[in-house]
Amino acid sequence: MAKRVFCIGNGESRKGFDLEKLRPHGKIYGCNALYRDFMPDVLTSVDHGIMHEVYHAGIAQKIPVYFRDWTKVPAMSYESMLMNGVNEVDAKEHLDDILITNDRGDSKEYVMHGSNLSGIITMIKKNGVKEKKNVNNATIKVSWMKEPDYSHSIRDLEPKPGQVTGDFGWSAGPSSGYVAMLKEKPEEMYLIGHDLHSHNNNINNMYKSTKHYTAKENGPTPAVNWIRQWGELFKWYPDTQFVKINIANDGRDKVNMPIDEWSGHKNISYADYSTLDNLFKL
Repeated sequence: MAKRVFCIGNGESRKGFDLEKLRPHGKIYGCNALYRDFMPDVLTSVDHGIMHEVYHAGIAQKIPVYFRDWTKVPAMSYESMLMNGVNEVDAKEHLDDILITNDRGDSKEYVMHGSNLSGIITMIKKNGVKEKKNVNNATIKVSWMKEPDYSHSIRDLEPKPGQVTGDFGWSAGPSSGYVAMLKEKPEEMYLIGHDLHSHNNNINNMYKSTKHYTAKENGPTPAVNWIRQWGELFKWYPDTQFVKINIANDGRDKVNMPIDEWSGHKNISYADYSTLDNLFKL
């Protein structure tokens, strides 16, 4: 039996499809907020907000997770790194609005991302209380490491020849595909919910208008980076057969037609959900 992996994206084509049916047939790799509805075997995230959301939800204590720039630092450095010259009065007044963290407990390490505390407080003082309520991105995110801890930095993955790091700056979906290739070395990889394009003039995502995601009224996310990044994987792993699962494959819209930029790759094919069901008797 071919060793296969299912790589789950969060495009709306997978809405209503029972991912649990895939579990007996191969490892399941997912990205970002997939964990809110379904627990994959491995999860990848690359944006600070969703990375810390995932960790705070306890996912890294259940399954391996791969994050961008996930550097664990000894707990003894926390106060000095956080405060960085800010006086205690200012910190006490503003920190509750700025700091997003899980419980410290007896954790020996933490990961920190975000803005400089001093800079945020200066901005709040300059612009006033109303502006303070709108400083959505000016936050400091901290995750205290809990045991067991299955979190990893993508940069620590094996780099390709000519690369000095295993993190190529890719989006979460293609990054999860690279993690899966290294960890599983599959003969087949099925791309499910990696719609790339949109069915209409709005964003195509299962989690739109939720925390850390774009509003549903926004336009589609440009697909150029996803297409290029997946294409790199096809080129790097010519012996793996990649199968993109669509709703219909009948050309009714950009989601349901072949990707022109992939036409030169012989190891990418297309199938619909009915074919997937029949293939594995789901």
